Amino acid sequence: MPIVRIELQKGKDDAYRRVAGEVVYEAMVSATGVPRNDHFQIISEHSAENFIYDETYLGIRRTSDLIMIQIFFNEGRTVEQKRTLYKTIADSLSNRLKLRPEDVFINLIEAKPENWSFGLGIAQYAP
Repeated sequence: MPIVRIELQKGKDDAYRRVAGEVVYEAMVSATGVPRNDHFQIISEHSAENFIYDETYLGIRRTSDLIMIQIFFNEGRTVEQKRTLYKTIADSLSNRLKLRPEDVFINLIEAKPENWSFGLGIAQYAP
């Protein structure tokens, strides 16, 4: 059910991008109960002039290593599950890619189950 968009500035190698995707997927499975094999991601790189962010919004110092993660999934997760997801992603990216937690920006968008079609023109999760 989730679709993940991972956005970062150009310059990271294939392995870096692959690990970033793995980290997000593994965190969704462990923290929010996303089923195994429910794995859909778009990883995009942008030139510096097309990757705009505030370096100090909310007192958090960001660098050009910033990674923006947007996760679209079914509504229904608790606030605690979401907090666990954010923390798991930030900690894992820090451990595996040496990315500063300050450079991890995450946005969740929740949709009703009937708002998905995984193919065949069918709303597989519709009641």
